[in-house]
Amino acid sequence: MSIWYLLCLLSTLAVLIAFSNQFLVKTQPTIAITAGSLLMSMLLILAGKVFGTDATQELFNLVAEIDFKQFLLDGVLGVLLFAGALEIDLRVMKKQRKEIAVLVLFSTLVSTFIVAYLSYQLLGFMGWPVPFIYCLLFGALISPTDPIAVLAIIKQMKAPENISIQVEGESLFNDGVGLVLFTTILAVALSGTAPTAAGVAHLFLVDAIGGIAFGLVLAFVSHVLIIKSREANIRLLLTICIPTAGFATANLLGISGALAMVVSGIFIGNVTRGKAATMSRYTSVRNVRNFWHAIEGALNALLFLLIGLLLVTLPFTWEEISIGLLMIPIVLLARFISVSLPYLAFRRFRQYDVNAVRILTWGGLRGGLALAMAASIPAGQAVVNGTDIKTLLVTLTYVVVIFSIIVQASTIRPLIEGSIRASVNKDS
Repeated sequence: MSIWYLLCLLSTLAVLIAFSNQFLVKTQPTIAITAGSLLMSMLLILAGKVFGTDATQELFNLVAEIDFKQFLLDGVLGVLLFAGALEIDLRVMKKQRKEIAVLVLFSTLVSTFIVAYLSYQLLGFMGWPVPFIYCLLFGALISPTDPIAVLAIIKQMKAPENISIQVEGESLFNDGVGLVLFTTILAVALSGTAPTAAGVAHLFLVDAIGGIAFGLVLAFVSHVLIIKSREANIRLLLTICIPTAGFATANLLGISGALAMVVSGIFIGNVTRGKAATMSRYTSVRNVRNFWHAIEGALNALLFLLIGLLLVTLPFTWEEISIGLLMIPIVLLARFISVSLPYLAFRRFRQYDVNAVRILTWGGLRGGLALAMAASIPAGQAVVNGTDIKTLLVTLTYVVVIFSIIVQASTIRPLIEGSIRASVNKDS
């Protein structure tokens, strides 16, 4: 069976799980799909150990052949970010731009170093002397909230506008900061040399600022072509070119394709959509929105199914799983501190939702991006207790991601409902 056929079958399986969830568990589709694929992975592993069938082993090999990093970072990431950014209301985001900027830059950096320090101490205490640079690498990949996971969950729960725009805005932009941090630290780990301020600044300017600038240019050119086009189908096809050819071009230029897609999506979703509406193209606008909703839903379903199925490819031990479970409170504590500190300053100038910090902490989900970054670490760089450092970091990341998607995402509803009630009482 080819990889393409496997992805087609898995896509259908993800949709069937989401369909069944409507009548059985009735939870968020992404949670149901991840939990269902995780259960299937466990059953497959058990069947392989008990029966040792060739079919089970062949399926293991097929799943292992899927390059998760290439599939996400070099593939569907652009489409998912663009689709998510299309729904961002720029007018609302402007009101929260300072808060989002601080959360993206300050909170991500603070969380990275807190996770690195605490994980270094914990691993050393447990007899796993992981070099600090790799603990820093783990902090960099696990600290940014995943826009795909966040947008898939938060939007469906109809959180208060002021909270949802902070969570969504932060998650869309901080992946660029996280990727720059991760790339820089990985380069240091592989070279063994100390980073310089000039080198880090150059990397940030080229990657992040270049991505934003390219996204604006791409969005403006696409905007002109879409408005000038007389055919609804051509307008739709032009939007498809942005997260495909545009994303690929940005990556080939060595700039942040992720940030380019976020900027382009916000521009097209606000400026172009508004202009099209004033030109009496309401049907066209609705068709574009429905199309991207469908694409986003289908790719999200496949992505979360793959996250669960990745379990069959991990050569984990129970000791590594235990360490991963201990990393969960470390990551949550780092997130809480990195969010709480800015809010001490924010509350001096503006009133915020009473549950803001708790929602941002518990709703700061991790997902496929963290796993893709962990999977991009070259193997054979270091060995700790007979385990390759890449395998260890992928396992730790996987445990944190699964907890984030299944436990955090499924238990955040009471916090959001509390905020909605508080908002209603305040208005009344």
